[in-house]
Amino acid sequence: MGKDCGNHGEDNVRQACRRVLAFLFFLALVVGFIALIVYLVLRPTHPRFFLQDASLQQLDALTANSSANAGILSTTLQVTIASRNPNDRVGVYYDRLDVYASYKYQQITLASALPPVYQGHGDVEVWSPVLTGPGVPFAPYLASSLATDVQAGTLVLQVKIDGRVRWKVGSWISGHYHIFVTCPAYLTGVGGNGAPGASGLRFQSATYCRVEV
Repeated sequence: MGKDCGNHGEDNVRQACRRVLAFLFFLALVVGFIALIVYLVLRPTHPRFFLQDASLQQLDALTANSSANAGILSTTLQVTIASRNPNDRVGVYYDRLDVYASYKYQQITLASALPPVYQGHGDVEVWSPVLTGPGVPFAPYLASSLATDVQAGTLVLQVKIDGRVRWKVGSWISGHYHIFVTCPAYLTGVGGNGAPGASGLRFQSATYCRVEV
């Protein structure tokens, strides 16, 4: 009889544990469902990015002796980038933003890390990093293409941002999302709004950036 009482006690403990686990599982489902509903109702709009200025301070290409070898390109470019959060109820945490410049899909500067920042509803953030690429090897076919563009007085560089963001709705904060931004920088030898830089090229006008999240 003592064994039966012991078995009944163990069964009660197991049943109590099952009830607690079932309740916790149900609670997690409810919280997840509420978070999903909040996200769908307040679905965040991508932040808006703009390239406001680009000053080309250095553009030196050293062509290799052999066409089979890569050339060397040294670039210094200061850019001014603005970001606006268009959401009324959703904030944005920029946890990591790396900015670099590219020419015809080849990266020509080192990545410059922007400081992490929280962007509230309708807020605007502005950054002005200096992007440098001392002695970067580049493909042989790009040397003639770059020389042609500079001689023609029209050069298009791409300012790119690679990073991680989180959304904030009330006290709820999402997981990390990858953000990728591409901003075309049009540099011209005639006209333009910026001061003349390397090779006499100056920034033409502010441009909208393509944002992917």
